[in-house]
Amino acid sequence: MATQGVRGVSRVLEKLEKSVKDGNFYEAHQMYRTLYFRYLSQKKYKELKDMLYNGAVLFLERDQQLSGSDLGILLVDVLEKSEDFNCELWCSKLTKIFRQISSSTSERDTFLARAIRWSSKGSSHGHPLLHQSIALVYWEEKNYTQARHHFIYSQDGKSCAWLLIEFQRSQGFKDEADLFIAQTVLQYLCLKNKITANQTFTSYTEQHPRILKSGPPYLLPLLNFIWFLLQAIESQKIQTFAVLCEQYEPSLKRDPCFIQYLDKIGQIFFGLKPPQPQQHAGGFFGNFLENFINGLDEDSEDEAPQASTSGTSRKKTVIEHDQLD
Repeated sequence: MATQGVRGVSRVLEKLEKSVKDGNFYEAHQMYRTLYFRYLSQKKYKELKDMLYNGAVLFLERDQQLSGSDLGILLVDVLEKSEDFNCELWCSKLTKIFRQISSSTSERDTFLARAIRWSSKGSSHGHPLLHQSIALVYWEEKNYTQARHHFIYSQDGKSCAWLLIEFQRSQGFKDEADLFIAQTVLQYLCLKNKITANQTFTSYTEQHPRILKSGPPYLLPLLNFIWFLLQAIESQKIQTFAVLCEQYEPSLKRDPCFIQYLDKIGQIFFGLKPPQPQQHAGGFFGNFLENFINGLDEDSEDEAPQASTSGTSRKKTVIEHDQLD
């Protein structure tokens, strides 16, 4: 009986595929949906997943965008219901469907959102492998903003660096080579991904033709700040972190988001408490630095008093002034 059942499923799938190939798209799509509900009620998950994946690809290869997208969304639904979270197996298949859905089709965003939610099992942002694959698709389409967004949630720092170089050179200003990488590194750090942050920074500075130097000191101050910041995170020296933010204040003010990123980085890697809302003559940056200085007493009995009483003495004892330029 089981063999007959398999043969029956096989014949139905062959008929479905023939209908699609013959151009009977509406009829075939309705039959796919009918079988979806039937197999789902019978918990025939394997057959259902294979059927929906093959059907989505068949439709999309014939530019039947709505039908192909619909089956792709149903496929993700079955992955969730069957608790199949094998990202290594399914990420490439879901990416193939995503690549074939036209960027002008509204269902594409729905499919991607559902796929990322499915891959988020055990994480809060989705599986890095899926984000990496989606980033590469967007990169192929020259959608640099979305490609960069998904690289941030991946672990592919080298590809992210090459994407940033192409993005900056094609759409950024000449004097923004440091801004592109600084923003990305800070965002990686806010996600506690310091390994990929280091990898991206190293690859970017080694390959970008406008930087022309593979190691510190760099000609662009913001690059030196990022390099020192990554070292400070490794050493976990809060004094170094505070002095860096103070010394590079003019460069950091080029992007208002940098201070917010650094506030979170201070909490993650240096144990700083969230700043209290308050008014300060120095503005948000002044409050930001004041919170650092007030927290230095917790680092060590010898260094903290000295670091919290004089900005000049901090620069001399922690980092020499000429090292930071």
